[in-house]
Amino acid sequence: MSTAPAEPDQPSVLQQLFAVRRDEWQVLGLSLLYFLLLMAGYFILRPIRDQMGVAGGVRNLPWLFTATLLATLVVSPLFSLLVSRMPRRRFVAWSYRLLMLCLLLFYTALSGLPESAQVWVGRAFFVWVSVFNLFAVSVFWAVMADVFQSEQSRRLYGVIAAGGTLGALIGGVATSNLVDVLGAPPLLLISLVLLELALWCMFAITRRMGSGSPAQQQRDAAVVGGSALDGFRLALRSPYLLGVCGYMLLYTIGSTFLYFLQAQVVDATIDGKTAQTAYFANVDIWVNSLTLVFQMLVTGRLMAKLGVGLTLAALPLISIIGFMGLGMMPVLVAVVVFTVARRVTNFAFSRPSREALYVPLPREAKYKAKNLIDTFVYRVGDQVGAWANGLLLWLGFGIAGIAFTAVPLAAAWLVLSLWLGRRYRALQKP
Repeated sequence: MSTAPAEPDQPSVLQQLFAVRRDEWQVLGLSLLYFLLLMAGYFILRPIRDQMGVAGGVRNLPWLFTATLLATLVVSPLFSLLVSRMPRRRFVAWSYRLLMLCLLLFYTALSGLPESAQVWVGRAFFVWVSVFNLFAVSVFWAVMADVFQSEQSRRLYGVIAAGGTLGALIGGVATSNLVDVLGAPPLLLISLVLLELALWCMFAITRRMGSGSPAQQQRDAAVVGGSALDGFRLALRSPYLLGVCGYMLLYTIGSTFLYFLQAQVVDATIDGKTAQTAYFANVDIWVNSLTLVFQMLVTGRLMAKLGVGLTLAALPLISIIGFMGLGMMPVLVAVVVFTVARRVTNFAFSRPSREALYVPLPREAKYKAKNLIDTFVYRVGDQVGAWANGLLLWLGFGIAGIAFTAVPLAAAWLVLSLWLGRRYRALQKP
Protein backbone atom coordinates (compact mmCIF):
# COMPACT_ATOMS: atom_id res chain seq x y z
CA MET A 1 0.00 0.00 0.00
CA SER A 2 1.43 3.34 -1.02
CA THR A 3 1.48 6.35 1.21
CA ALA A 4 1.54 10.01 0.31
CA PRO A 5 4.92 11.67 0.79
CA ALA A 6 5.29 13.68 3.98
CA GLU A 7 4.81 17.37 3.46
CA PRO A 8 7.75 19.57 4.44
CA ASP A 9 7.44 21.49 7.65
CA GLN A 10 5.75 24.80 7.05
CA PRO A 11 7.50 27.83 8.58
CA SER A 12 5.73 29.25 11.59
CA VAL A 13 4.27 32.73 11.71
CA LEU A 14 7.22 33.91 13.80
CA GLN A 15 9.70 32.42 11.33
CA GLN A 16 8.01 34.23 8.46
CA LEU A 17 7.65 37.47 10.42
CA PHE A 18 11.30 37.72 11.47
CA ALA A 19 12.91 35.83 8.54
CA VAL A 20 14.55 33.37 10.95
CA ARG A 21 15.29 29.74 10.09
CA ARG A 22 14.43 26.97 12.54
CA ASP A 23 18.08 26.12 13.32
CA GLU A 24 18.90 29.78 14.12
CA TRP A 25 16.44 30.41 16.94
CA GLN A 26 18.64 29.23 19.81
CA VAL A 27 21.73 31.28 18.95
CA LEU A 28 19.55 34.24 17.94
CA GLY A 29 17.70 34.14 21.27
CA LEU A 30 20.96 33.97 23.24
CA SER A 31 22.42 36.84 21.19
CA LEU A 32 19.33 38.99 21.73
CA LEU A 33 19.39 38.27 25.49
CA TYR A 34 23.13 39.00 25.61
CA PHE A 35 22.60 42.45 24.07
CA LEU A 36 19.50 43.14 26.18
CA LEU A 37 21.39 42.47 29.43
CA LEU A 38 24.41 44.47 28.27
CA MET A 39 22.39 47.56 27.32
CA ALA A 40 20.18 47.34 30.41
CA GLY A 41 23.34 47.41 32.53
CA TYR A 42 24.70 50.42 30.65
CA PHE A 43 21.46 52.41 30.73
CA ILE A 44 21.30 51.89 34.49
CA LEU A 45 24.70 53.61 34.70
CA ARG A 46 24.15 56.32 32.08
CA PRO A 47 21.84 58.65 34.10
CA ILE A 48 24.19 58.33 37.08
CA ARG A 49 27.12 59.25 34.84
CA ASP A 50 25.31 62.28 33.38
CA GLN A 51 24.34 63.56 36.83
CA MET A 52 27.94 63.23 38.03
CA GLY A 53 29.15 65.09 34.95
CA VAL A 54 26.83 68.00 35.75
CA ALA A 55 27.79 67.89 39.44
CA GLY A 56 31.44 68.29 38.42
CA GLY A 57 30.59 71.52 36.61
CA VAL A 58 29.05 71.93 33.16
CA ARG A 59 32.03 74.08 32.14
CA ASN A 60 34.26 71.05 32.72
CA LEU A 61 32.32 68.71 30.41
CA PRO A 62 34.54 69.38 27.35
CA TRP A 63 37.56 68.35 29.41
CA LEU A 64 35.78 65.15 30.45
CA PHE A 65 35.22 64.38 26.77
CA THR A 66 38.93 64.96 26.14
CA ALA A 67 39.82 62.72 29.09
CA THR A 68 37.54 60.04 27.62
CA LEU A 69 39.40 60.22 24.31
CA LEU A 70 42.77 59.87 26.08
CA ALA A 71 41.50 56.95 28.18
CA THR A 72 40.25 55.26 25.02
CA LEU A 73 43.67 55.73 23.41
CA VAL A 74 45.28 53.95 26.38
CA VAL A 75 42.74 51.12 26.71
CA SER A 76 42.45 50.22 23.02
CA PRO A 77 46.01 48.76 22.69
CA LEU A 78 45.54 46.89 25.99
CA PHE A 79 42.40 45.27 24.61
CA SER A 80 44.27 44.34 21.42
CA LEU A 81 46.93 42.72 23.61
CA LEU A 82 44.27 40.53 25.26
CA VAL A 83 42.91 39.57 21.84
CA SER A 84 46.42 38.65 20.69
CA ARG A 85 47.05 36.30 23.63
CA MET A 86 43.73 34.56 24.32
CA PRO A 87 40.91 32.70 22.52
CA ARG A 88 37.59 34.53 22.23
CA ARG A 89 35.94 32.97 25.30
CA ARG A 90 38.81 34.01 27.56
CA PHE A 91 39.51 37.54 26.32
CA VAL A 92 35.82 38.47 26.38
CA ALA A 93 35.58 37.10 29.94
CA TRP A 94 38.69 39.01 31.01
CA SER A 95 37.43 42.23 29.42
CA TYR A 96 33.98 42.07 31.02
CA ARG A 97 35.23 40.98 34.44
CA LEU A 98 37.75 43.81 34.53
CA LEU A 99 34.80 46.14 33.88
CA MET A 100 32.92 44.44 36.74
CA LEU A 101 35.92 44.92 39.06
CA CYS A 102 35.90 48.63 38.22
CA LEU A 103 32.18 48.78 39.06
CA LEU A 104 32.90 47.20 42.44
CA LEU A 105 35.67 49.73 43.12
CA PHE A 106 33.42 52.66 42.16
CA TYR A 107 30.66 51.28 44.40
CA THR A 108 33.13 51.15 47.31
CA ALA A 109 34.39 54.68 46.62
CA LEU A 110 30.93 56.22 46.24
CA SER A 111 29.67 54.48 49.36
CA GLY A 112 32.66 55.07 51.64
CA LEU A 113 34.53 58.23 50.65
CA PRO A 114 33.62 61.64 52.13
CA GLU A 115 31.52 64.12 50.16
CA SER A 116 34.57 66.27 49.43
CA ALA A 117 36.06 63.46 47.34
CA GLN A 118 32.88 62.61 45.46
CA VAL A 119 33.37 65.21 42.71
CA TRP A 120 36.63 63.64 41.54
CA VAL A 121 35.21 60.13 41.88
CA GLY A 122 32.26 61.31 39.79
CA ARG A 123 34.55 62.68 37.08
CA ALA A 124 36.48 59.41 36.95
CA PHE A 125 33.17 57.53 36.80
CA PHE A 126 31.98 59.73 33.91
CA VAL A 127 35.07 58.89 31.86
CA TRP A 128 34.96 55.20 32.80
CA VAL A 129 31.28 54.72 31.86
CA SER A 130 31.87 56.42 28.51
CA VAL A 131 34.74 54.03 27.77
CA PHE A 132 32.80 51.06 29.21
CA ASN A 133 29.90 51.62 26.82
CA LEU A 134 31.98 51.75 23.67
CA PHE A 135 34.19 48.77 24.54
CA ALA A 136 31.45 46.47 25.87
CA VAL A 137 29.19 47.09 22.87
CA SER A 138 32.09 46.83 20.42
CA VAL A 139 33.06 43.43 21.88
CA PHE A 140 29.45 42.27 21.59
CA TRP A 141 29.19 43.12 17.89
CA ALA A 142 32.63 41.61 17.23
CA VAL A 143 31.37 38.33 18.71
CA MET A 144 28.27 38.56 16.50
CA ALA A 145 30.45 39.12 13.42
CA ASP A 146 32.39 35.99 14.41
CA VAL A 147 29.25 33.89 14.95
CA PHE A 148 27.04 34.81 11.97
CA GLN A 149 27.71 34.66 8.24
CA SER A 150 27.15 37.64 5.90
CA GLU A 151 23.72 36.46 4.71
CA GLN A 152 22.62 35.81 8.30
CA SER A 153 23.81 39.21 9.48
CA ARG A 154 21.59 40.98 6.95
CA ARG A 155 18.53 39.06 8.17
CA LEU A 156 19.17 38.82 11.91
CA TYR A 157 21.09 41.90 13.06
CA GLY A 158 17.93 44.00 13.21
CA VAL A 159 16.26 41.53 15.59
CA ILE A 160 19.41 41.36 17.73
CA ALA A 161 19.62 45.17 17.83
CA ALA A 162 16.00 45.22 19.06
CA GLY A 163 17.20 43.35 22.14
CA GLY A 164 19.55 46.24 22.87
CA THR A 165 16.74 48.77 22.44
CA LEU A 166 14.54 46.81 24.83
CA GLY A 167 17.43 46.60 27.30
CA ALA A 168 17.91 50.37 27.08
CA LEU A 169 14.24 50.90 27.94
CA ILE A 170 14.45 48.46 30.87
CA GLY A 171 17.64 50.03 32.23
CA GLY A 172 16.28 53.57 32.05
CA VAL A 173 13.01 52.62 33.74
CA ALA A 174 14.93 50.70 36.44
CA THR A 175 17.11 53.68 37.33
CA SER A 176 14.17 56.08 37.26
CA ASN A 177 12.21 53.95 39.72
CA LEU A 178 15.01 52.67 41.97
CA VAL A 179 17.36 55.61 42.42
CA ASP A 180 15.09 57.33 44.97
CA VAL A 181 14.65 54.07 46.89
CA LEU A 182 18.18 52.64 46.84
CA GLY A 183 20.37 55.61 45.93
CA ALA A 184 22.94 55.58 43.13
CA PRO A 185 25.71 53.29 44.50
CA PRO A 186 23.60 50.08 44.81
CA LEU A 187 22.54 50.48 41.18
CA LEU A 188 26.17 49.86 40.21
CA LEU A 189 25.89 46.38 41.74
CA ILE A 190 22.72 45.69 39.73
CA SER A 191 24.60 46.69 36.58
CA LEU A 192 27.45 44.38 37.61
CA VAL A 193 25.06 41.41 37.91
CA LEU A 194 23.55 42.16 34.48
CA LEU A 195 27.03 42.28 32.94
CA GLU A 196 27.87 38.88 34.44
CA LEU A 197 24.62 37.43 33.07
CA ALA A 198 25.48 38.86 29.65
CA LEU A 199 28.84 37.08 29.88
CA TRP A 200 27.06 33.78 30.61
CA CYS A 201 25.06 34.30 27.41
CA MET A 202 28.33 34.65 25.51
CA PHE A 203 29.55 31.39 27.08
CA ALA A 204 26.32 29.67 26.00
CA ILE A 205 26.73 30.98 22.44
CA THR A 206 30.32 29.68 22.37
CA ARG A 207 29.20 26.24 23.60
CA ARG A 208 26.42 26.16 21.02
CA MET A 209 28.80 27.07 18.21
CA GLY A 210 31.40 24.63 19.58
CA SER A 211 28.98 21.77 18.99
CA GLY A 212 29.19 22.44 15.24
CA SER A 213 31.78 21.30 12.72
CA PRO A 214 35.44 20.60 13.70
CA ALA A 215 36.47 23.63 11.63
CA GLN A 216 34.09 25.83 13.64
CA GLN A 217 35.42 24.42 16.93
CA GLN A 218 39.01 25.02 15.86
CA ARG A 219 38.25 28.59 14.79
CA ASP A 220 36.49 29.42 18.08
CA ALA A 221 39.40 28.07 20.13
CA ALA A 222 42.09 29.77 18.04
CA VAL A 223 44.13 32.71 19.34
CA VAL A 224 44.05 35.72 17.01
CA GLY A 225 47.71 36.57 17.68
CA GLY A 226 49.59 39.71 16.63
CA SER A 227 50.58 42.76 18.68
CA ALA A 228 48.84 45.38 20.80
CA LEU A 229 49.00 48.02 18.04
CA ASP A 230 47.55 45.84 15.29
CA GLY A 231 44.26 47.78 15.32
CA PHE A 232 46.04 50.91 14.08
CA ARG A 233 48.11 48.93 11.55
CA LEU A 234 45.12 47.10 10.10
CA ALA A 235 43.02 50.25 9.77
CA LEU A 236 45.78 52.29 8.13
CA ARG A 237 46.69 49.60 5.58
CA SER A 238 43.18 48.77 4.39
CA PRO A 239 41.26 51.21 2.14
CA TYR A 240 38.07 49.40 3.20
CA LEU A 241 38.73 49.90 6.92
CA LEU A 242 39.83 53.49 6.28
CA GLY A 243 36.43 53.95 4.64
CA VAL A 244 34.74 52.57 7.75
CA CYS A 245 36.83 55.01 9.82
CA GLY A 246 35.62 57.85 7.60
CA TYR A 247 32.02 56.70 7.97
CA MET A 248 32.35 56.70 11.76
CA LEU A 249 34.03 60.13 11.82
CA LEU A 250 31.36 61.75 9.64
CA TYR A 251 28.60 60.12 11.70
CA THR A 252 29.95 61.38 15.03
CA ILE A 253 30.74 64.87 13.71
CA GLY A 254 27.16 65.18 12.42
CA SER A 255 25.76 63.82 15.67
CA THR A 256 27.74 66.37 17.69
CA PHE A 257 26.57 69.21 15.43
CA LEU A 258 22.94 68.15 15.91
CA TYR A 259 23.44 67.73 19.68
CA PHE A 260 24.63 71.33 20.06
CA LEU A 261 22.00 72.70 17.66
CA GLN A 262 19.28 70.93 19.63
CA ALA A 263 20.66 72.33 22.90
CA GLN A 264 20.57 75.88 21.51
CA VAL A 265 17.00 75.59 20.20
CA VAL A 266 15.71 73.94 23.39
CA ASP A 267 17.43 76.53 25.59
CA ALA A 268 15.91 79.37 23.55
CA THR A 269 12.43 77.84 23.25
CA ILE A 270 11.62 75.85 26.40
CA ASP A 271 11.71 77.56 29.81
CA GLY A 272 12.58 75.72 33.01
CA LYS A 273 14.59 72.61 33.82
CA THR A 274 11.48 70.47 34.35
CA ALA A 275 10.03 71.28 30.94
CA GLN A 276 13.38 70.73 29.25
CA THR A 277 13.80 67.38 31.01
CA ALA A 278 10.30 66.38 29.89
CA TYR A 279 11.20 67.29 26.30
CA PHE A 280 14.30 65.08 26.29
CA ALA A 281 12.37 62.24 27.94
CA ASN A 282 9.61 62.43 25.32
CA VAL A 283 12.16 62.39 22.50
CA ASP A 284 13.76 59.28 24.01
CA ILE A 285 10.37 57.56 24.29
CA TRP A 286 9.57 58.24 20.63
CA VAL A 287 13.03 57.15 19.50
CA ASN A 288 13.10 53.90 21.46
CA SER A 289 9.51 52.95 20.63
CA LEU A 290 9.86 53.54 16.88
CA THR A 291 13.30 51.92 16.83
CA LEU A 292 11.98 48.75 18.46
CA VAL A 293 9.19 48.42 15.87
CA PHE A 294 11.55 48.95 12.92
CA GLN A 295 14.24 46.64 14.28
CA MET A 296 11.80 43.79 14.87
CA LEU A 297 9.78 44.05 11.67
CA VAL A 298 11.65 46.03 9.00
CA THR A 299 15.45 46.08 9.41
CA GLY A 300 16.22 42.47 8.49
CA ARG A 301 13.94 42.41 5.46
CA LEU A 302 15.19 45.78 4.20
CA MET A 303 18.87 44.80 4.56
CA ALA A 304 18.22 41.48 2.80
CA LYS A 305 16.36 43.21 -0.05
CA LEU A 306 18.39 46.40 -0.58
CA GLY A 307 21.78 45.22 0.60
CA VAL A 308 24.18 46.74 3.10
CA GLY A 309 25.26 49.72 0.95
CA LEU A 310 21.82 51.24 0.37
CA THR A 311 20.74 50.57 3.95
CA LEU A 312 23.96 52.17 5.16
CA ALA A 313 23.21 55.24 3.02
CA ALA A 314 19.84 55.87 4.69
CA LEU A 315 21.34 57.83 7.60
CA PRO A 316 23.44 60.21 5.47
CA LEU A 317 20.39 60.84 3.27
CA ILE A 318 18.21 61.63 6.31
CA SER A 319 21.01 63.90 7.59
CA ILE A 320 21.17 65.88 4.33
CA ILE A 321 17.40 66.45 4.36
CA GLY A 322 17.35 67.19 8.09
CA PHE A 323 20.21 69.69 8.17
CA MET A 324 18.78 71.50 5.12
CA GLY A 325 15.36 71.64 6.78
CA LEU A 326 16.84 72.87 10.05
CA GLY A 327 18.82 75.52 8.18
CA MET A 328 15.67 76.81 6.47
CA MET A 329 13.46 76.48 9.56
CA PRO A 330 15.52 76.54 12.80
CA VAL A 331 12.57 75.95 15.14
CA LEU A 332 11.74 73.34 17.76
CA VAL A 333 9.40 71.29 15.54
CA ALA A 334 12.15 70.84 12.95
CA VAL A 335 14.60 69.82 15.67
CA VAL A 336 12.20 67.22 17.10
CA VAL A 337 11.37 65.66 13.72
CA PHE A 338 15.02 65.59 12.59
CA THR A 339 16.35 64.27 15.91
CA VAL A 340 13.80 61.45 16.12
CA ALA A 341 14.17 60.51 12.43
CA ARG A 342 17.97 60.51 12.57
CA ARG A 343 18.28 58.50 15.78
CA VAL A 344 15.68 55.94 14.67
CA THR A 345 17.42 55.56 11.31
CA ASN A 346 20.76 55.11 13.05
CA PHE A 347 19.60 52.46 15.52
CA ALA A 348 17.27 50.62 13.14
CA PHE A 349 19.29 50.68 9.91
CA SER A 350 22.73 52.30 10.07
CA ARG A 351 24.07 50.45 13.12
CA PRO A 352 23.11 46.92 11.95
CA SER A 353 24.45 47.70 8.46
CA ARG A 354 27.68 49.12 9.87
CA GLU A 355 28.20 46.00 11.98
CA ALA A 356 27.60 43.80 8.92
CA LEU A 357 30.59 45.47 7.23
CA TYR A 358 32.94 43.49 9.49
CA VAL A 359 31.46 40.03 8.82
CA PRO A 360 33.56 39.22 5.68
CA LEU A 361 36.81 40.32 7.37
CA PRO A 362 39.43 38.16 9.14
CA ARG A 363 39.04 37.65 12.91
CA GLU A 364 41.98 39.97 13.61
CA ALA A 365 40.15 42.85 11.92
CA LYS A 366 36.82 41.97 13.58
CA TYR A 367 38.25 42.34 17.07
CA LYS A 368 41.22 44.72 16.81
CA ALA A 369 40.43 47.16 13.98
CA LYS A 370 36.73 47.19 14.82
CA ASN A 371 37.41 47.99 18.47
CA LEU A 372 39.73 50.84 17.47
CA ILE A 373 37.09 52.30 15.12
CA ASP A 374 34.22 51.89 17.59
CA THR A 375 36.12 53.55 20.43
CA PHE A 376 39.06 55.77 19.48
CA VAL A 377 37.82 56.92 16.05
CA TYR A 378 34.34 57.50 17.53
CA ARG A 379 35.77 59.74 20.25
CA VAL A 380 37.97 61.62 17.78
CA GLY A 381 34.81 62.43 15.81
CA ASP A 382 33.20 63.71 19.00
CA GLN A 383 36.13 66.03 19.63
CA VAL A 384 36.28 67.30 16.04
CA GLY A 385 32.54 68.00 16.04
CA ALA A 386 32.63 69.79 19.40
CA TRP A 387 35.59 72.03 18.56
CA ALA A 388 34.29 72.70 15.02
CA ASN A 389 30.94 73.77 16.46
CA GLY A 390 32.73 76.08 18.90
CA LEU A 391 34.80 77.57 16.08
CA LEU A 392 31.71 78.23 13.95
CA LEU A 393 30.00 79.95 16.90
CA TRP A 394 33.11 82.07 17.48
CA LEU A 395 33.04 83.06 13.79
CA GLY A 396 29.47 84.27 14.24
CA PHE A 397 27.53 81.40 12.66
CA GLY A 398 23.99 80.97 13.94
CA ILE A 399 21.83 77.84 14.03
CA ALA A 400 20.99 78.05 10.33
CA GLY A 401 24.60 78.64 9.30
CA ILE A 402 25.90 75.66 11.28
CA ALA A 403 23.11 73.45 9.92
CA PHE A 404 23.95 74.36 6.32
CA THR A 405 27.66 73.75 7.03
CA ALA A 406 26.80 70.14 7.93
CA VAL A 407 25.07 69.47 4.57
CA PRO A 408 28.22 68.97 2.41
CA LEU A 409 29.68 66.74 5.13
CA ALA A 410 26.54 64.60 4.99
CA ALA A 411 26.75 64.51 1.17
CA ALA A 412 30.34 63.22 1.33
CA TRP A 413 29.15 60.69 3.91
CA LEU A 414 26.45 59.48 1.49
CA VAL A 415 28.99 58.90 -1.30
CA LEU A 416 31.27 57.03 1.13
CA SER A 417 28.35 54.81 2.22
CA LEU A 418 27.65 53.71 -1.35
CA TRP A 419 31.36 53.02 -1.93
CA LEU A 420 31.50 50.89 1.23
CA GLY A 421 28.48 48.95 0.01
CA ARG A 422 30.26 48.12 -3.26
CA ARG A 423 33.45 47.09 -1.44
CA TYR A 424 31.40 44.92 0.94
CA ARG A 425 29.84 43.06 -2.01
CA ALA A 426 33.28 42.57 -3.57
CA LEU A 427 34.67 41.08 -0.34
CA GLN A 428 31.94 38.44 -0.34
CA LYS A 429 32.84 37.12 -3.79
CA PRO A 430 34.95 33.92 -3.75
